[in-house]
Amino acid sequence: MPFTKFTNLDFDQIKTSIKSYLRANSDFTDFDFEGSNFSILIDTLAYNTYISAFNANMVANESFLDSATLRENVVSLARNIGYVPRSRIASKATVSFSVSTSEDKNTATLQAGLVCVGAVNNSNYIFSIPEDVTTTLKSGNGTFSDVTVYEGTYLKKQFVVDGSLDQRFLLDNSFIDTSTIVVKVKGLSESGEGREYTRSDNIININKNSEIYLIQEVQDEKYEILFGDGYFGKKLENGAIITVSYITTNGEEGNGASEFAFAGRVIDDVNGVIDNVSIISNTRSVNGGQSESIESIKYFAPRLYSSQYRAVTARDYEAIIQSIYPNTESVSVVGGEELDPPQFGNVIISIKPKNGSYVSDFDKQNILSKLKNYSLSGINQKLVDLKVLYVEIDSAVYYNNSKVSNVNDLKTSVISVLNSFAKSNINQFGGRFKYSKL
Repeated sequence: MPFTKFTNLDFDQIKTSIKSYLRANSDFTDFDFEGSNFSILIDTLAYNTYISAFNANMVANESFLDSATLRENVVSLARNIGYVPRSRIASKATVSFSVSTSEDKNTATLQAGLVCVGAVNNSNYIFSIPEDVTTTLKSGNGTFSDVTVYEGTYLKKQFVVDGSLDQRFLLDNSFIDTSTIVVKVKGLSESGEGREYTRSDNIININKNSEIYLIQEVQDEKYEILFGDGYFGKKLENGAIITVSYITTNGEEGNGASEFAFAGRVIDDVNGVIDNVSIISNTRSVNGGQSESIESIKYFAPRLYSSQYRAVTARDYEAIIQSIYPNTESVSVVGGEELDPPQFGNVIISIKPKNGSYVSDFDKQNILSKLKNYSLSGINQKLVDLKVLYVEIDSAVYYNNSKVSNVNDLKTSVISVLNSFAKSNINQFGGRFKYSKL
């Protein structure tokens, strides 16, 4: 067969190429390729070639971060440059619990796990806490004030370290909020659940005795826990018991719950169950989010890698802030030298959160504290609130009486279109509406 430059995967062109090759062979000069049994054989060869070429093309595409389409492959390629995609984020609410008992007890403990059920759009969602909360009882009464509850199910998993195996520590559940993962390691000579290990994003300032763990996303949005090897991070001893607790969540679906019903377990200091528990909702559930999208991973993975975990340029800050504050919808960073008058040595940051227009003071402090781990010494970061532009639309609508049967329906349709446009482009909208006749 003569050398041919194949530039597409068209079945008919592959079939035509096979026929041309066979016609060029003197043994098949008089064959009717359309009407004979040769046609079936040619179709089979063309189909097999087509499938092989398609698979080869897909394999090539899935080997590069730019062109990969399957999440599993995108995550794997991002992992090669040290990027861990953002997990689902559990919606959080603040509630208070009041307990009372007729017996003379000293303390009451709200146990980790399921504590209440909240309703969102006629659906019930479970809310949990990741650790026990204890309060003091006075005359049989006590209050658990401002407890943060997470939408989702609280789970635990244990592993026993076996040095003779190529062991992996995989969490079996999808849709874990990785910020709720708590890892404890119990050595052979320790009691209880052991010592709590700290999550690390990189190996900077890590030595052989650092009690750290790392996580990475694997298939089906599940996670694997990684430990040190004795050079970077403490190596686990054979027979040690690893206890991992975490919360699996529905993400943004849990946002909006404002009424809660108690469903947890409160015990006193002698492990007696306290049944008389009431619940007060302080804030509705907010800030739940879905796993990072494929498009977002493709965009931020190379940028976080290029920043090398240090904040120098504006793009460095943009990538790092998206990582440390997942509730970010958009971020703008300006160097102080660009301001009038200049503020040398300062970086001005404004963040638009996914829920609301402003970042809370508490979140601002957390962001600034985390940024210190990435920023250069001598550079100060300032978080400023956005200046929201409110647009009022004063419109006049002209219409043909002969083509409009109901003026009110037209008015409703126009207002709906204006509101939809405003919400998708400016987020905040207030307006007046007027209409006129021809």
